[in-house]
Amino acid sequence: MKKHVLGFPRFGAGRELKKALEAFWKGETSTAQLEECARTIRLNNWKIQKDAGLSFVTTGDFSCYDHVLDTCIMLGAVPERFRHLPAGTSETYFIMARGDRKTGIPAMEMTKWFNTNYHYIVSEITGDFQPSFAGRRIIEETREAIAAGFDPKPVLVGPVTFLALAKGVNGYNPWEKISDIADTYAEIVGELSSMCGWIQIDEPILSSDLPSAGRDVFTDVYHRLNAAAGKAKLLLATYFDTLDDNLDLAFNSGCAGLHLDLARGDANLDEVLAEFPKEMLLSAGIVEGRNIWKNDFERSLSVLQKIQAKLGSRIMIGSSCSLLHSPVDLAYETRLDPEIRNWLAFAVQKCAEVHILGDILEGIPHDTELADNRQAIRSRRTSPIVHDHNVIDRMQAVSETMFHRKSPYAVRKQAQSWLKLPLFPTTTIGSYPQTDDIRRMRRAVRKGEITKMHYHDFLHDKIAMMVKKQEEIGLDVLVHGEPERNDMVEYFGQQLNGFCFTETGWVQSYGSRCVKPPIIYGDVSRPAPMTVEWIKYAQSLTQKPMKGMLTGPVTILCWSFVRDDIPRSQVCRQIALAILDEVRDLEQAGIRIIQIDEAALSEGMPVKAGKQADYFEWAVGSFRLATSSVEDSTQIHTHMCYSEFNKIIRAIACMDADVISIESSRSKMEILEAFRDFEYPNEIGPGVYDIHSPRIPSKEEIVSLLEKACRFIPKERLWVNPDCGLKTRRWEEVIPSLTNMVAAARELRKKKR
Repeated sequence: MKKHVLGFPRFGAGRELKKALEAFWKGETSTAQLEECARTIRLNNWKIQKDAGLSFVTTGDFSCYDHVLDTCIMLGAVPERFRHLPAGTSETYFIMARGDRKTGIPAMEMTKWFNTNYHYIVSEITGDFQPSFAGRRIIEETREAIAAGFDPKPVLVGPVTFLALAKGVNGYNPWEKISDIADTYAEIVGELSSMCGWIQIDEPILSSDLPSAGRDVFTDVYHRLNAAAGKAKLLLATYFDTLDDNLDLAFNSGCAGLHLDLARGDANLDEVLAEFPKEMLLSAGIVEGRNIWKNDFERSLSVLQKIQAKLGSRIMIGSSCSLLHSPVDLAYETRLDPEIRNWLAFAVQKCAEVHILGDILEGIPHDTELADNRQAIRSRRTSPIVHDHNVIDRMQAVSETMFHRKSPYAVRKQAQSWLKLPLFPTTTIGSYPQTDDIRRMRRAVRKGEITKMHYHDFLHDKIAMMVKKQEEIGLDVLVHGEPERNDMVEYFGQQLNGFCFTETGWVQSYGSRCVKPPIIYGDVSRPAPMTVEWIKYAQSLTQKPMKGMLTGPVTILCWSFVRDDIPRSQVCRQIALAILDEVRDLEQAGIRIIQIDEAALSEGMPVKAGKQADYFEWAVGSFRLATSSVEDSTQIHTHMCYSEFNKIIRAIACMDADVISIESSRSKMEILEAFRDFEYPNEIGPGVYDIHSPRIPSKEEIVSLLEKACRFIPKERLWVNPDCGLKTRRWEEVIPSLTNMVAAARELRKKKR
């Protein structure tokens, strides 16, 4: 029986790739040094998979930035603004991803990979794009694996998913290129077929709402690919949900195997088994790739045995999706509560789980492992640290009135006139650069090398500096800069009951950006104020209004590893009640502008449209529960990242925030098209410069973007702000960028009076 995972984390257990990338970008190391680091990680990843007893290792899942960007390079899909750069070089690759400060070339757009917290680079398709097998990394890495003694299973982003996620430039329809892209994929598959027995082609779009253009071409595309595969077998991999209306496409693809996500999409398994093609093998994605809880062996085996009874030997055991979304290795966790640690499995452990389940299904006993697993599952189910009856009682006491502001927006707008804000008020999203000295002091207090009082004095100095800089730049609404926060979710989780934290549980968010999601293992509550001290101090330093900065319940939920023993909606409401307590305390402390970031609102959305209404009902409800108790004179802000606003605009309006800020600069305000047909009722701040790039936008560029925004949003309701927080940027980039932003706003005030 074949056993495999769909992909493995790229960064190394110690974030080796992150460090190598950032050193390379600073010019401290060479391309050769970066490539050697990448090679070392790949070899180790393959060794882990082989040592775990998996049938083959996955190649092509490694990337120095993003697998969709790699696919663009592979197909020669390089946008025109980068074509003068040297082809096939790391310089060009990273400029496409990050932009170029020296020349002002903007980066490609970035957005969320389905409903995960991973960001991918959005491909740009133009009429003059001629697909070709331009980037041969997949071939080189597969050969590398063979040379090192491994049996490879290469993985490709499928051609239909690639185009479904692509952006047509200047109105061009990307599907016009499907035939040429299919030919190029056939060439790639043909070359890989001489080296491997199985080739994995990822088509997660089948688990989503596949565009009709994709449905029309899918069967033809896969007939071409199967013809090119020769003796090699194609594994059509789907994940994140069930296939439903697209099941027929998968069955008729002609592929030798079909991978299904049974961790998140086993609802229609009986239907699948009843109709499963006789010539096809089922890869059962039974080990959850997106969470950190141990697999329930007994439950999984009951599912696998049902499949085996129907399909016999035509079964393969795997992870539900790539383990990209999991931390690397639980073995490095030395400080976790032993009870909680025994409930967890990271990527290395998930490889072992796949192997054990496959063995047991083949009749190979694992009595000790089965007994240990049974005990861990029982322990988690019955542990007293999981359930808090005070939280349960408070949940039951929530009433309908708690979800609504006292007055509609028009009334609140008048009540907030005390702010005396100018036309096009300027602000930032919350964070300012997390400089080396901040990180150094945070490590020092954590290790006990300095006292907490010394650390607090240092933070007060940093906040004072950040307030002063904002006043010098001329911003209208200030923030305290968040120097005390290591992460916008982890910071809050550390102060909430029901959360725990890892030392090495890093996962990739984008590029070199890694996050260490908290683990929500039990009922959530807030024992004490979390932000009031810092924000109240910042307000004492200025006459300008200071925003209180909080992370919203949906974002805390989506950016954590969440308990799976109760519905996510219930966990979210528990978090909302905790944030509600903080909002009340901020307002009582005199903070009358409060921003509750819901960066992940669209990310938490189910991949299927039919499931989204229910999600938005409880997600928007959680935000409103957290924010609706304030007075009309208190202004509530929220912020969102990388959202397809045309899809969720009504849900956003239902949040009833006084002001919403959104990322929009990389799309050059194109996302504001959502507001053409829908009159957004409140105020909005579309981001006017890209904080993910080191380039500094000019005043003229920002003016142009704001002029464009004025076509969609009345000037009286338009704010001016960056795309997102400035935590990852340097002061030498931030100050001139914000200076230009304020100058642009002032120029528009003169024009639009």
